Amino acid sequence: MVNLREIKGRINSTKSTKQITKAMQMVSSSKLRRAEQNAKAYVPYMEKIQDVVGAIASGTKDSGHPMLTARPVKKTAYLVIGSDRGLAGAYNSSILRQVQRTINERHKSKDEYVVLAVGRVVRDYFVKRDHNVISSVVALPDQPSFADIKEIARNAVGMFIDGTYDELYMYYNHFVSAIASEVTEKKLLPLTDIAPASSNASYEFEPSGEAILEVLLPQYAESLVYGALLDGKASEHASRMTAMKNATDNASDLISDLSLQYNRARQAAITQEITEIVGGAAALE
Repeated sequence: MVNLREIKGRINSTKSTKQITKAMQMVSSSKLRRAEQNAKAYVPYMEKIQDVVGAIASGTKDSGHPMLTARPVKKTAYLVIGSDRGLAGAYNSSILRQVQRTINERHKSKDEYVVLAVGRVVRDYFVKRDHNVISSVVALPDQPSFADIKEIARNAVGMFIDGTYDELYMYYNHFVSAIASEVTEKKLLPLTDIAPASSNASYEFEPSGEAILEVLLPQYAESLVYGALLDGKASEHASRMTAMKNATDNASDLISDLSLQYNRARQAAITQEITEIVGGAAALE
């Protein structure tokens, strides 16, 4: 016989879960709006610094700057941007699968690559699988500032210049819409294919193009990391909002099914009681 108390308990616990997922959906929705604004507001700066650096680099031939020079690849670095928490659908798993697949295809030995992790989920994934994680940053705020990632970005550029690795790829989730994102690979270093964002700009250099590049190139690479992080944060909040919406909808469906089951069982119990009463009365006649 169906236990009415058990069904009622499941209904109540599912309602409590629904309240939590609904609240998390609303919080993520609020964070998404701000994160999307931050990502879009950063685009003009990215385009301008790309325009300036591209113009200087194209006008300064044979500068010899290591960030502009390709060299034989003995070791590759992967800067992977994820999140500190789960409950965000496929946000982390999709990017981790892509990076793992790329590593398996490109490398035969773990000595051929290193990982720079952004986010606790990313760090724990690669550490657990005994990959060489040489740098990590966790506990970033939901709306990060440039200062929050400046150290790992500066270290990433510095290790390339020092020869710790010979190329650097960055992986992150590109925000497309509130319900869609794309795992994106971007070759961060060396900057061999940098070009001005606008072909109409004209610049005069003082003191020299080489001196300006010495300062701007590290800043440009760091800005690329920050831009990817802002993009990734918008994708994270969108993925968590969608995941919590789906969880809330599933909870509503489950509550409806359990309520129907409870009502049917309760009706059957009442019918059974009436039948027993009628049967007992008939036996007394």
